[in-house]
Amino acid sequence: MSQAPSIRTSPEAPRSSLPGARSALYIVHPPELVGQVIELVPGLTIGREASIPPGDAQVGAPFAVLSHPTVSRRHCLVRDAFGVPVLEDLGSSNGTRVDGLPLTKPTVLLAQSVVRIGSVLAVVDERPFAGAEWTPALPGVAPAVVRARDALRRAGTGMAPALILGETGTGKERVAAEIHEQSARPGPYVKFSCAELSRDLAHSQLFGHERGAFTGASGSHRGLFAAADRGTLFLDEVGELHLELQAKLLRVLQEGEIRPLGSATATRVDVRVVAATNRELSEDVERGSFRRDLYARLSFFEVRLPALRARRQDLFWWLDYLAAVVAASRGRPHTPLPLVPDAAEALLLHAWPENLRGVDRLAHRLLALEPQAIGRRVLASVMPELGNVPPPQTEPPRASSQPAVSEEANQARASDPALDRPSREEFLAVYEGTGRNVRATSKHFGKDRRQIYRWLELYGIER
Repeated sequence: MSQAPSIRTSPEAPRSSLPGARSALYIVHPPELVGQVIELVPGLTIGREASIPPGDAQVGAPFAVLSHPTVSRRHCLVRDAFGVPVLEDLGSSNGTRVDGLPLTKPTVLLAQSVVRIGSVLAVVDERPFAGAEWTPALPGVAPAVVRARDALRRAGTGMAPALILGETGTGKERVAAEIHEQSARPGPYVKFSCAELSRDLAHSQLFGHERGAFTGASGSHRGLFAAADRGTLFLDEVGELHLELQAKLLRVLQEGEIRPLGSATATRVDVRVVAATNRELSEDVERGSFRRDLYARLSFFEVRLPALRARRQDLFWWLDYLAAVVAASRGRPHTPLPLVPDAAEALLLHAWPENLRGVDRLAHRLLALEPQAIGRRVLASVMPELGNVPPPQTEPPRASSQPAVSEEANQARASDPALDRPSREEFLAVYEGTGRNVRATSKHFGKDRRQIYRWLELYGIER
């Protein structure tokens, strides 16, 4: 694939630094406001102007400015609900939306909630923190990406095996190549998918074979371990490796020697193994389908890549970057894609089950349009190709940023009519985020478990 032309890769992020904020709004649209981060604290008003009329009770309260014509002078207010932010519209002219729904009552903001203030779009996440610099494999400002980038940096400077975990399409191969580059090993970078071949053929591909070792072996074969000597061998989909081959891989990692099929002689190799899988190997270990000792060897360094729905604030950067790659491959100049607010909101709310692969496919579809068509801002017309936009797959904030709710707070919440019954989207997000745990959900909302069961029935959600 051709290299993309140079585009902005590390946006400055002006921050409203306010004490007590555990989460923040990352502005992602329109382009002129991208990079602004508003830390959420109780009592924060968000609006177009910071001036407060004389005598107003809010004098001295924190204020965050969003300079956009669709934002009202005092647009919305952040309140606190037992350690998590709650957003309330202040009668704005163009309204406020959370996860695609009009804000008609105070609503809890969960991690990765999509907030629309007028035509300004933002994503809720933990407040930003410093981490490793952007790399080609892991760009972005989402805290989950910053953590993964720190893990990548540690893996890149080490020589021990590394394990990359993440859903399909999260960029595991990019990260593996980046680890090899950072390690500065002089040998080649060799790739192998453990799911592509049968057990016998996989053995031959990895460790090699001698002539006559099996039917059809008319010549000898070095194997990928030998080919990657002094370099890196990337084992993709390592969770699919047969148990017999797992034992042989463990032996190579322990002893640094390979024995080709049909050979009585072991050969020493100097290979760093980087493995990747979309499976949760710790669970496979408990089920007995993956060797515990091999898992321990492979995960000396572990890099966990977040799904795209856990880093929505980086979505438009990826779309712009991949569109630039496609444009370069077709010999076309790249210009930023025109995103009307409705299309941008729909993109943010899409589940992206294929993660970056889905974004790459969208970029190809958009660049298949005539340049003048894109120039007429018709991005919304290709949205049906994404399929129906499902309810947002939000996740609750990390435990470290959401303290346990006290019994006193539960009682206070239960007596607050504005927060008495959550919307279906809010309830489903919390229920899914707790792993469909009724007890944890009841604790989150400060309700008896019987009330949670009633809400499950009311909203038609399967138990």
